[in-house]
Amino acid sequence: MPKASQSFLSKWTLYDYIVGGFFLLVLLLILYPLYWVVIASVSDPALVEAGKMWFWPVGFTMDGYKEIFTFTSLWTGYRNSLMYTIFGTAINLIVTVTSGYVLSRKDLVGRSFLMAIFLIPMYFSGGLIPSYLQINRLGMNNTIWAMVIPTALSIFNMIITKTFFQASIPDELLECATLDGCGNFRFFFSIALPLSTAILGVLTVYYAAGHWNGYFQALIYIRNKELFPLQIILREILVLNTLNNESFTLMLMTNTNKLQRHQLAQLIKYGSIIVASVPLLILYPFMQKFFVKGVLIGSVKG
Repeated sequence: MPKASQSFLSKWTLYDYIVGGFFLLVLLLILYPLYWVVIASVSDPALVEAGKMWFWPVGFTMDGYKEIFTFTSLWTGYRNSLMYTIFGTAINLIVTVTSGYVLSRKDLVGRSFLMAIFLIPMYFSGGLIPSYLQINRLGMNNTIWAMVIPTALSIFNMIITKTFFQASIPDELLECATLDGCGNFRFFFSIALPLSTAILGVLTVYYAAGHWNGYFQALIYIRNKELFPLQIILREILVLNTLNNESFTLMLMTNTNKLQRHQLAQLIKYGSIIVASVPLLILYPFMQKFFVKGVLIGSVKG
């Protein structure tokens, strides 16, 4: 063991070991379900259902992934989800950061009234039918705009952003910049934004995860299969391989074929979770430092 690690552990008390062990146990409890899904997606589903798989794959097989990737629409779903995530997150950041900054300014006339206007729809919603009628009248049905415009602003994220600006951008900094001839727009783009990388990282993670995992809006507003996001495509693949048990064709199959079809559906179920989760699992490690720092500043201070 390195000397630095030995000196660090030598300073630990019994309390430190108890707390460290407790949180290590919590970490394992959180990671194990994800690990279990990964190994279940490449294991024999019969052995998985029999409870014979715990810590490593049993009866290794890639049939589930082979079946998933035979659907050409999967790549269309990936493309659409990537487009919705990038484009939608960009709109979210623009709207959230600008509104949060403006509402954080103490010299804004009617700030309390505007804040109340923002908070009302946070607690009271018009419901699904009025929302659908509104989107339909605006001509956004069955277009990319239906996926990014209705969710352009999260009130909760805007409040976090507002709190961040109030806690991190002192009034004295604005006064000094004003004395040097800096206007509001110049201050926002040249001073406030460069000092806000932490909250921008947090908002990017929040919004990107929401867009990538989103499926309900597509179910309501999108009918063109060429615009379906990845989550809808995976749902169709899963439903196609599970509900077909009610079809007349499967009624004519032997029990062995039905069992094989059921087992394949189980592999597809686990494989779909992995396929949908990989991009976010890749994104989180790079955004973690911004995520932790931004949440602490935006929620504790102010």
